[in-house]
Amino acid sequence: MSRVIILICILLCAGCSYFQDKEDYTQDWTAERLYAEARGQLDSGNYTKAVELYEKLEGRFPFGVYGQQALLDLAYAYFKNDEPDASISAANRFIKLYPQNAHVDYAYYLKGLANFNRGKGFTERYLPIDAAQRDPDSALKAFQDFSEMARLFPDSQYADDARLRMVFLRNQLADHEVNVASYYMRRGAFIAAINRAKYVVEKYPRTPAIPEALVIMAKAYKVMEMNDLSDDAIRVLEINYPNHPGIYEVREIVVR
Repeated sequence: MSRVIILICILLCAGCSYFQDKEDYTQDWTAERLYAEARGQLDSGNYTKAVELYEKLEGRFPFGVYGQQALLDLAYAYFKNDEPDASISAANRFIKLYPQNAHVDYAYYLKGLANFNRGKGFTERYLPIDAAQRDPDSALKAFQDFSEMARLFPDSQYADDARLRMVFLRNQLADHEVNVASYYMRRGAFIAAINRAKYVVEKYPRTPAIPEALVIMAKAYKVMEMNDLSDDAIRVLEINYPNHPGIYEVREIVVR
């Protein structure tokens, strides 16, 4: 019996030693080697391993050239590993700690990318799903992030892309509001539909959603027998979109 107990103790000690060695295999690495290994994993697309190594580097060598770049790379690795909250948190730490760093504009840009891609699973990335059906919170945050980046760094190499994404996001947010207004119309909640459509006209002018918003307003006003307001919406629609089919749809509505 004693021999069995001794054998079990030996195996347990060996096991503990094995896992300890596995856990501490980078213990004696220099900052340069840790960074090189982490960067290699990042470049090869092994983002989970890259995150692990960058976290070790940041924890052991938080300052200096490697510490700075590691934190920015870590934010990117989190982003590629589909961890948007961690990516944004790392980017914010970089901005706070190194506001004068030559690459701080990328930290701002990366925050926008993290929110821009937030919640996009496999189906949304590879199948044609209407983005306007998604929760608009992430789109709004991404728009704000890109706007801040473009304002603070108008000449950045990322500024043009940020502005293009802002246009896309603005259109997406307007489409979302129109979808909500259309839902209210189907439910017979005409005041709510008008308010949503009016919000699009006021908040998102010159977006592709404007004509549909005007149609919703005109239809809702007409159903409610507020003909003057319906005519005003149609007049704006005719001036700016003279061939829009919604003009005829509104005229065909008969209130009984």
